[in-house]
Amino acid sequence: MGSIMALSALVLTGLGLPANLFGSAPREQDWNAAAAQIRVVDGDTLRLGERTLRLAGLVSPVRGQTCSTASGVGFDCGGGAAEALAQLVQNRDLSCRVQGRDPFGRALGICQAGGVEANTALVAAGWALAEAGNTAMQAAEQGARDARRGLWSFPEGAPASWRGRF
Repeated sequence: MGSIMALSALVLTGLGLPANLFGSAPREQDWNAAAAQIRVVDGDTLRLGERTLRLAGLVSPVRGQTCSTASGVGFDCGGGAAEALAQLVQNRDLSCRVQGRDPFGRALGICQAGGVEANTALVAAGWALAEAGNTAMQAAEQGARDARRGLWSFPEGAPASWRGRF
């Protein structure tokens, strides 16, 4: 019986099966999508055909989150962030470097659209916050704050999670 199991293991090894069948997908991958395949889900999430990708290194307000202008007029700041992302990728093919997954299982990536890195551009435009520890993104966020771009243009009406960064 033991020799049959050993022989079976030898045969399976000889078939060229990966040593680690489960979880053997590459940690980093390149994903590309034609402009017609791209859909904006929210301010930091895209659908590339059948795949979902979250932009790495940033967080944007969720759709439906209310913010207000300096004059007190309320608006959907998450929708505004989604619109800013839509403008960045509009009519442009996208190439993304996937570098892991978020807690919800979505791919995390850094994307280029028309020669512009969408992740940093969204933060630099003031529609997303840099995640802790990402110095390049934090510099882009500081630039947006200093120039009062995007949601930084009316700090009193920005999302509550942003107010601690003023």
